[in-house]
Amino acid sequence: MPRVGVDVGGTFTDVVLVTEDRVCTAKVPSTEPQHEGVLTGIKKASNRAGITPREIESFVHATTVPVNALLERAGAETALVTTAGFRDVLEIGRQTRPDLYDLAAEKTPPLVPRHRRYELDERSTVDGVEEPIDLGPVDELAEALSDIDSVAVSFLHAYRHPTNEAKVAATLRDRLDVPVSASSEVLPTFREYERTSTTVVDAYLRPAIDSYLGELVAGATEIGLPEPQVMQSNGGIADPDRVRERAVTTVLSGPAAGVVGASASADGVLDTAGVEGIVTFDMGGTSSDVGVVRERGIARTTDATVAGQPIGTPIVDIETVGSGGGSIAWVDEGGALRVGPESAGADPGPVCYGNGGDRPTVTDANVVLGYIGAGTEFGGEVTLDEAAAREALADLAEEAGLSSAVEAAEGIYRVANATMTRAIRSVTIERGHDPRTFGLVAFGGAGPMHAAALAEQLDIDRVVFPLAGGVLSAYGLLAADEKHDAVRTRRVELSDADPETLARIYEELIAEVESNATADAAPEIERTAALRYRGQSFELDVDVDERFDPATVRERFVAAHEQAYGYAMDDPVELVTLRVTGTVENEPPRTRYRPQTAESAEPNEQPTTRSVVFDGEERTATVSGRTAFEPGTTIDGPAILEGEESTTVIPPRWTGDVRRDGAIVCKRGDQP
Repeated sequence: MPRVGVDVGGTFTDVVLVTEDRVCTAKVPSTEPQHEGVLTGIKKASNRAGITPREIESFVHATTVPVNALLERAGAETALVTTAGFRDVLEIGRQTRPDLYDLAAEKTPPLVPRHRRYELDERSTVDGVEEPIDLGPVDELAEALSDIDSVAVSFLHAYRHPTNEAKVAATLRDRLDVPVSASSEVLPTFREYERTSTTVVDAYLRPAIDSYLGELVAGATEIGLPEPQVMQSNGGIADPDRVRERAVTTVLSGPAAGVVGASASADGVLDTAGVEGIVTFDMGGTSSDVGVVRERGIARTTDATVAGQPIGTPIVDIETVGSGGGSIAWVDEGGALRVGPESAGADPGPVCYGNGGDRPTVTDANVVLGYIGAGTEFGGEVTLDEAAAREALADLAEEAGLSSAVEAAEGIYRVANATMTRAIRSVTIERGHDPRTFGLVAFGGAGPMHAAALAEQLDIDRVVFPLAGGVLSAYGLLAADEKHDAVRTRRVELSDADPETLARIYEELIAEVESNATADAAPEIERTAALRYRGQSFELDVDVDERFDPATVRERFVAAHEQAYGYAMDDPVELVTLRVTGTVENEPPRTRYRPQTAESAEPNEQPTTRSVVFDGEERTATVSGRTAFEPGTTIDGPAILEGEESTTVIPPRWTGDVRRDGAIVCKRGDQP
């Protein structure tokens, strides 16, 4: 059954097509509109596989449309309807400063300006509706909203008593031909700011997602492709109709796919003695994304901030930094070398692309250092120009007071690595994990060139390079399960919790996730609860058995608190939120690794050597094709492994063992 996964990045669109006996990949420049590059990549991969797009039976997609709309502030013209007196919730937020010691720091402006925030007289408390809504003013409001693209409705305590909010949302949907997002449907949990912000983000993105998926579905239908399933931020896929209703669930669609792919590629690493988990490291053209996978699975959070907007729906816990292959190097006013966050993107791209770019990037530095060979073709689309990269870096070196283009390239490499190292520390050390007990799975177009250097800085002694590392996010789409979440706030002291009442709420949440599932099989149900010590501001999630036992739940919370913060207390524990996740497992693609033998390799694929710079010293590295090794082979560094989608760098003192699936597991050694 041919299956295709497509991930759109800031620079390239990656495609993985799996048939019964082979895996075909393609990497094409990302386009605007995005769906054109998606369809071009699928056609290219299909041609390589010797099939037509009409033969593809499953199509899964990760999109950057929502996150781009947030980053570029290019979403819908949205209005907010809220309880009288609470129109400025978005503006006030948590009253925290972006930078505690910066007197001139400015907060990110709300997505909805004050003149598009409307108040209605109504009031609910946690105990019930105190002031019913009068629908007369709602009819008048509908006239005022006639030119609006979308509406968010968020009333006080609607998570507990949504009657007023539901009436207003229904009236506006009847009067207006635009999407209306209600907080009691998007995120029925307490905390007014986060609930309102999440609802506004959903409304802000829905027109863009609806338009994009409409174009993609139409284009896919035209060439005979099935309707695409879409990756959500929680690491699971959903059908396009569900995604159109809950656009906020797709904000980190692409990065989530990468973590899923890395998790599927880490077989044998988590089982190794002394390894607590893996760090996933995805370095693309625009940014780098870092996540964590432990024995319990992929780490998720409901406390994320994307482009300055708090989002309370479940999201794969990812730290993103503006350090990618296309990140531009520059010199600040103090004469210090800086890298990113501005990126050269796909057009014009790095200087070495020869497409009009004139500002040096991380990719240009890797070319000058010898990690990427002169004349290398990226995806068969871009041929690199070393001379142009060297000239641009020589100019940067002069500006920064450095002696040569090579010294500038080393500086760019180190600065970019320092940024990415901080991101890894944020998801390990700052979460209570020791990175020395983790393995590192590196992927993305640029990740395998930087991974070993990052591992050395963090004392990580095991790095995994998956076979399809350059397009692993697209592979992760084919390995992803269908996943749906349902949540409800229920604040009560744990010792006073009534198991029968909680069981009834869990059953209602289970019914909700089952109604959203589209697969034939029933979803596997996971129950969790968010708890905290009395007086604390935020919660920790713990697993809950089918029969809710307060004593067992407390034990699990105490253990989780000690793991996260290093201590536990005897204080009363408060139950805050109940959550259900429904998962329909998907069979990951079973691929067969076919190494390229010396006899069948083209002349330009035969092993060679070239001069490469490691830690300021020129070394002679072996240069081979990425698939030139039989399973069981040991590769000694320094070595460069060139693939169509990415280049893998094995530094001196590292060795790599080739697994049966084509992945390479590298370990640090003491040899020179």
